[in-house]
Order: sequence, then C-alpha cells, then structure tokens
Amino acid sequence: MTTALSVKPAPVATPGWVSNHLLPVAVVVAAIIALWYAGAVVLNAPQQRDAFARAKVSDYTTVDLVRETLNQKRPVMPSPHQVAAEFWKATVLTKPTSKQSLIYHGWITLSSTLLGFAAGTLFGIGLAVAIVHSRVMDKSLMPWIIASQTIPILAIAPMIIVVLNAVGITGLLPKALISMYLSFFPVAVGMVKGLRSPDVINLDLMRTWSATKGQMLLKLRLPSSVPFLFTSMKVGIAASLVGAIVGELRRASSPASARGCFPAPTMARRCRSGRHWSPPRCWRPSSSRSSRWPSGSC
Repeated sequence: MTTALSVKPAPVATPGWVSNHLLPVAVVVAAIIALWYAGAVVLNAPQQRDAFARAKVSDYTTVDLVRETLNQKRPVMPSPHQVAAEFWKATVLTKPTSKQSLIYHGWITLSSTLLGFAAGTLFGIGLAVAIVHSRVMDKSLMPWIIASQTIPILAIAPMIIVVLNAVGITGLLPKALISMYLSFFPVAVGMVKGLRSPDVINLDLMRTWSATKGQMLLKLRLPSSVPFLFTSMKVGIAASLVGAIVGELRRASSPASARGCFPAPTMARRCRSGRHWSPPRCWRPSSSRSSRWPSGSC
C-alpha cells in the first residue's frame, strides 16, 4: 500500500520592504543632501575667501576652505547641519510660548490656515448647493468662480490686507480670508460634481416618493458627494496653507499680522547686505551721504 505524499511548493522569495520602499527614499534623500552641501560650498566660498583675505590668511587648504564655508555664522546658503541645529534649537530648546520658538509661530500659521480652510469649505459647499439647485446660479456664478482663480494671489493679497487694515481688521482674519479665497474653489467645483453624481433612476425614485429638494439633498445628493468632498478637501487644505504663507509675507501695519512662520520682519532681520539680499523695509536710508544705512537694526 502506497501513501501519496503531498509536497508543498517552496515559497517564492519576494523583495523585502527595505529594498522596495526604504532604499529608494534613502537614496533620493542622500542625493538631495549631497547637492545641498555642494551648493552651500559653491555659494559660500567667495564670502569665505574674502574673510580669509581680510584676516590675511593665505596658506589655507581646500579642506580648510570647505570646513569654514560649511560653518559660517552668516552664510549665503546654510548647510544642512546648520539648519538641523537651528530647527532643534527653535523647537526643543526654546519654550513654546516664546516668540523665538518655531512652535509659537507655527501655531499662528496653522490657526490662520485652519480658519481659512474651514471657511472656504463651508463657502464652497454653500455655492455648490446653490449652483446645483438653481440654473440661474449655475449660469451666473460658475464662470465667475472659475475666473476668480486666474488672478495671481500675489496680486490680490496686498489689496486684501490694505483694505482690511483701512477698516480696522488686522491680525488673523486677513490671512484667513486669503486662505479661504484659495481653498473654496476646489471644494465648490468638486461638490458641484458630487451633488450631480446620483443616477437619474435614483432621482426619479425620490420624486416618485414625493421627496422635496431638501430631502433629496440630505438623503441622496450629500451622501453621494462625500467622496468628492474629501478629495476636494485634500486639495483645499494645501491651497489654504499657501494662502496663509502669502498673507504672512505681505506685511501689514499691525504687529499681530507680522507673526507666523514667514513674517516679513523675521525675513528682514535675516538680511545680510545689498549684495545678497534686498534691504529690509524697516530700514531707512540715512540723510548723510557718508553712510548708506543708519546704525541700528530692525
């Protein structure tokens, strides 16, 4: 009597998670860091050579030049380890309530981003509901909604900030309004498509049951538009962050509006000279011809 033995096939070897996912990302990151270091050396080398010349040091080697170039106190382009050290100092070693903390300014940027995103989402949903239920609104509003995004935000942001400052509105609201302007468009367009996505047979069935427009909206159109809504919100949150950054770059008269991760005064304090950067706004030319800028800083 013979017994048939079942032979299991050998498992097929599959590439590991490291070689499939981690290794490609690590290679790209390493290449970016290497190019960053190379760019820092190239851009900072002339300034370092001038420093050696002023110090009357002529016997330096290439290794000395590269080492000093990557560790300048005021480089034209900071090296990656300098950025990492400054980031650690501004986030971990500094109290979050301090105005020198990146967490403090990050929260200000995040608050204007979230406020503008929430307002833009609600505004976009309201416009979509009006467009879907009114043919007049569809023909009149939709072209203007599309045309509103053809104007660069860099041209609109200063006007929004100046006008709101003129009526006494400063601080968080101007930046949130800019974020709302950028984030409502994808939500409005996506929700219009989502609210019109139910099949005709389902709409006819709701009409057969004598459903009102409100009931059709709540029980059929809105549930069908949820996938479109979340897809639009993913685009809208990124646009809202861009709007908050643009609003912080546009300096307002209120000190509160100059806070955040990208305020103009912070950038002005990091200006070096007219050779590499443009002069900050808070500096004023001196009346004396002997000096270009007055003593003192921002």
